[in-house]
Amino acid sequence: MIELYESQRAMRNMRKAAMQRGVIAVLDIGSSKIACLVLRFDGTDRAVESDSIGSLAGQSGFRVIGAATTRSRGVRFGEIDSMGETERAIRTAVQAAQKMAQIRVDHVIACFAGADPRSYGLAGKVDVAGTTVDEQDVARVLSACDVPDFGHGREVLHAQPVNFALDHRSGLIDPRGQIGQDLAVDMHMLTVDAMAIQNLAHCMKRCDLELAGIASSSYVSGVSALVEDEQELGAACIDMGGGSTGLSIFMKKHMIYADAVRMGGDHVTSDISMGLQVPMAVAERIKTFHGGVVATGMDDRDMIEIGGDTGDWHHDRRTVSRAELIGIMRPRVEEILEEARERLDAAGFEHLPSQQIVLTGGASQIPGLDGLATKILGQQVRLGRPMRVHGLPQAATGPGFASAVGLCLFAANPQDEWWDFEIPVDRYPARSLKRAVKWFRDNW
Repeated sequence: MIELYESQRAMRNMRKAAMQRGVIAVLDIGSSKIACLVLRFDGTDRAVESDSIGSLAGQSGFRVIGAATTRSRGVRFGEIDSMGETERAIRTAVQAAQKMAQIRVDHVIACFAGADPRSYGLAGKVDVAGTTVDEQDVARVLSACDVPDFGHGREVLHAQPVNFALDHRSGLIDPRGQIGQDLAVDMHMLTVDAMAIQNLAHCMKRCDLELAGIASSSYVSGVSALVEDEQELGAACIDMGGGSTGLSIFMKKHMIYADAVRMGGDHVTSDISMGLQVPMAVAERIKTFHGGVVATGMDDRDMIEIGGDTGDWHHDRRTVSRAELIGIMRPRVEEILEEARERLDAAGFEHLPSQQIVLTGGASQIPGLDGLATKILGQQVRLGRPMRVHGLPQAATGPGFASAVGLCLFAANPQDEWWDFEIPVDRYPARSLKRAVKWFRDNW
């Protein structure tokens, strides 16, 4: 646990150094595309130091000066599958963004989907050392949380305090400077498959980039696609990507639950490819131009030319009705939404005061999806687009860029996490002493 704490602290320090230098890149590593945005900070550190953790905080602190996107290669279900292919794709996106920005970037903050995320709710309680709560008390109460045994081969990706209670008053966002005796905290911890993080870090090293932060796609998508009221009152964000669909639930501007379904838009394309016996590229084009999930009476007569280059004249001149295409697409989309519904039910989403669900991500653009989602998920469903940030090109304002834009907001104004506080020495696990002895032996 302590190794992770140290590496996350090192990444936070790297992020601060990059922001003081004024330029940092964000990289959304998805299954269908890799997007890179280069941010320039205008030198005003006020936005970062301010206490407000609203989703719009830090908006004035940066602008996008470079943007590029490339077809993803070597990524399946949101996880790196082929290191060399992914490295080439990342290099392509970063170089194109650097060329547009006319500046070189060394530090990147990356986000990825998948990796089997699991959420835990932790609680801790301590007595306040003095009369007012200070930084050290917050550090002590966070380290007093009982961390569950989340299993071998998993890493903590996010550990955020979501609620503080001081004596009899609960619902505090930041207790520092307040007077009281007993301080309690509720913390949300998200763990993911360790190999996914290690592969990502190794891939960044191969691309000669410094990793200055790492985040879950479902978290940053929620940050950018949910409006402030939804984040405050409680809402779920379903980020429908290519290889996986991420879910996150927000309450009081904090993420309190995250999960992922290992299905996405690529699976719909695959179904079309098999159903119509066409290559994946043709299936993707047909889905984009003619796809849908709600059939009308007109769709039986609306014929789509499939085309192809097999050389067989009759095979290449085939047509299919739009109703048939919808018949292929709808079952898979229903399956993805049903899976998402199950995960939300397991998280107890129906007990929240607000039942708002926001659909975002590239696969959410299928016509008629909002109507189908309303039937499966509940009444209050809307399609979400990422928030506008300064300098973002028009091509990058669609739902497919929710993660990339959310990552910009995460870079400009990250929420407090466990590793932002100095952990008390008495809470260091015993193995850190072994590491200190080993370091001493190796270096002296």
